[in-house]
Amino acid sequence: MMASKKLQRGSLEGSLKRLEEIVDSLEEGKVSLDEAVQLYEEGILLSKDCAEKLKATELKIRKLAKSVGGDFEIAETDEE
Repeated sequence: MMASKKLQRGSLEGSLKRLEEIVDSLEEGKVSLDEAVQLYEEGILLSKDCAEKLKATELKIRKLAKSVGGDFEIAETDEE
């Protein structure tokens, strides 16, 4: 049963693919109520994980600043 797998932190792309699989399974309606609840819970955890990854990436991009000489450098910020 796929729903009993522990949440594994992986790539954003892998998490999004798993979320799509969960949505497909729930939309098909061929899972038991218990399995649907487990899939929903897994989906929520994956969603939170994706949001954290996106936020961390956004902060990293914001730190990237172009210097006066045209070179890129990582700017120190207090946002983390």
